[in-house]
Amino acid sequence: MTRTSDRIRRVRLTVAGLAAAAVVAAGCTLPAFAPRADVEGEAAPPGTAPGWQPCPEVPRELVGRTAPGMRYECTRIQVPRDWAGSAAPVSPGATASPAGTASPGAGETFEISLIRIRSDEQRDRIGSLLVNPGGPGGSGVDTAVYLTFGEQFGGLPDAVMERFDIIGFDPRGVARSSPVECIPDADLDAAFGYDPDPASQESFDDFVALNRRIGQGCGDKYGDQLPLYGTEQAARDIDAIRAAVGDEKLTYLGYSYGTLLGATYAQLFPQRVRALVLDGAVDPQQSLIEGSEGQARGFERAFDNFNSWCAANAARCPIAPDARAAVISAVDKAKVSPVRAADGREATAGWVFYAVISSLYTESGWQELAQAIDSLEGGNPDGVFGLADAYAERDENGNYSNLFDANLAINCADEENRPSLERIRQLQSQWRTQYPLFGPALATGLVSCTEWPGAADPYPTGRADGAPPI
Repeated sequence: MTRTSDRIRRVRLTVAGLAAAAVVAAGCTLPAFAPRADVEGEAAPPGTAPGWQPCPEVPRELVGRTAPGMRYECTRIQVPRDWAGSAAPVSPGATASPAGTASPGAGETFEISLIRIRSDEQRDRIGSLLVNPGGPGGSGVDTAVYLTFGEQFGGLPDAVMERFDIIGFDPRGVARSSPVECIPDADLDAAFGYDPDPASQESFDDFVALNRRIGQGCGDKYGDQLPLYGTEQAARDIDAIRAAVGDEKLTYLGYSYGTLLGATYAQLFPQRVRALVLDGAVDPQQSLIEGSEGQARGFERAFDNFNSWCAANAARCPIAPDARAAVISAVDKAKVSPVRAADGREATAGWVFYAVISSLYTESGWQELAQAIDSLEGGNPDGVFGLADAYAERDENGNYSNLFDANLAINCADEENRPSLERIRQLQSQWRTQYPLFGPALATGLVSCTEWPGAADPYPTGRADGAPPI
């Protein structure tokens, strides 16, 4: 499950101060994942102007209140499920279905949920700023809310809020936008809790079987429409959003995977770009294996920083002076004898691993991670579960959001060259030496797309000739 790339963590943690401080100010507790209010009303058909409705309930459900001086409006628009097979105009380069054949989803639509946030201080309006947090699978509606609480909380500066409407959207298949939902909660529990380094052949084979079952379930539900959740289709949706909000050209802010989405838009519609900001850019031409290895390398570097911080701050780090040894010991013990919570849930090696992953995106998570590992050694797994569940978007009742359903559907639709199981097994061994804490899990995480049943629909790459500087 590590293939989430940023799992919206890049943006969620960019605005972590915002979310935490807003919650404290409101006197509320933010759940592992906030409930998401559905956007009311009928979705606007393709090519028609949407009707916006006030929706202050969205920020209230996310962070407990609205941002001062901000107005929130929501709507939904319809987009073709398959742009290439629709009557809607597409840019040059789109591959239309052969004459006499019907593409998957022909004549059907997805609904895309939008939020528009305007400052009461807005003046000399330039247009709309469309935002995407990445993931893939992250909610742009949620992110737009977080970003509008101001710079003091890690949000957008007033100078931006005063000149632009902030538009958040949940991409097709994500959260409120015709969500992909095909992985049972029990299978997600099994995937997250699984040994992050299934070394024996039997353990590896069982892991493959779990991923195969997940893939088959999604294939049974969505069939030949699985490729329709890919990045190119979502980039074409962005152009429909641009038109729906009345902008001649697109102004866009994307984080991590959101940079890939923005770059794909620029490839398809270079003449319709006003300005793109791509923060934490993903290389569109890197392979699935290269991307996973880059993640393993990055996590190892982040953990080294955490380890150094622990050694220098022993009073705040109960697992000092050697945090790496403490974490390795916790994972190894969890493989043999996992600590059981009061409700009977076991903190297996996978849950310990994801608690660590969850805490490495910003330094603000380091002390909590150290305390969670120390408490686990003392027989209390609550801290580990709190961190891992926040990462997995799992609530206290064991229910998940659709983040990982969407993440798999999008990533695997994009990926044409899926590694064989034999190659993955080789990488697992290699990366165990090169990246001992994170390499094996990043290698075995490749299994999910190898066992995915849907055909690939890779996005275009190359120069965005005709676009302004990005």
